[in-house]
Amino acid sequence: MGRRMSSRQRRRSPRAARKRRHLRVRKRVFGTPERPRLNVYRSLTNIYAQIIDDTKGHTLVSASTLDRKIRDQVKGLKPVEAARKVGQILAERAKAAGITKVVFDRGGYKYHGRVKALAEGAREGGLEF
Repeated sequence: MGRRMSSRQRRRSPRAARKRRHLRVRKRVFGTPERPRLNVYRSLTNIYAQIIDDTKGHTLVSASTLDRKIRDQVKGLKPVEAARKVGQILAERAKAAGITKVVFDRGGYKYHGRVKALAEGAREGGLEF
């Protein structure tokens, strides 16, 4: 016979699992002024990205599918294509702010689909990570 699961183990939600993965990644990934952290958050309908200096706790640059300037450009695109566009625009804004190198924080999500497309879009736009 196999091991019995406790009620606590059965209650673990996908959201809680993502949170644990994110904390595990954040133990290693830290944004400095020379190499800030590119953070990704993915909701069911939108994707958000920020470049953060963790020493000060400041967001230096951000972009999302809800951004007024981006919203019109991504209207009608598939979610993966929209994420790539957000990555490209984020890279443009980062270059304008003098940021070329970042560390990538996938936020506990698998490096797949929209998260991967955003990262590739940022690389196409000129960010190094």
